Amino acid sequence: MEEFEIQKMTHKNLDNILEIEELCYGPHHWSRESFLTELNNKISSYYVVINNENRCIGYSGLWKIVDEAHITNLCVHPKYQNKKIAHKLLLNIIEECYREKIKFITLEVRISNKRAIHLYKKFGFKSLGVRKKYYQDNNEDALIMWSENIFDEKYKQLYDKIKKDLIGINNVDK
Repeated sequence: MEEFEIQKMTHKNLDNILEIEELCYGPHHWSRESFLTELNNKISSYYVVINNENRCIGYSGLWKIVDEAHITNLCVHPKYQNKKIAHKLLLNIIEECYREKIKFITLEVRISNKRAIHLYKKFGFKSLGVRKKYYQDNNEDALIMWSENIFDEKYKQLYDKIKKDLIGINNVDK
């Protein structure tokens, strides 16, 4: 069984990340320069999932602004999808928000990305509107999603249940 570990993203991960970007998003993906900028951004945190061959197979990023976090990206290599890796990356984001005392998490997601929308809804995110023609490659709308206050007891119970259900899956329990 393959094992995975979540680590802070570094410059050495960028070749693998750009490969995943190309596979998942085609020619309209983030550039190396975009990731380099984010790695030097004081309000951002980026993480990678590393497999037992020391390859990055997924990543996530967020901006932290006062008591809100904005998920900038969350992506898993197509070969490793449906293994709960995106769940683990999202749990990792929420754990960082707990540590940093960040109450709310927001994101935009393509309205056609039903799998991602389902994931975010599972984690208690709700749709609060649409950004018309948000994506430049095809003018697709983006669904704006927000979490409840993650320090609310109801949300903590949801988080604890998801975490308990995922512990031990591929050893990504950090």
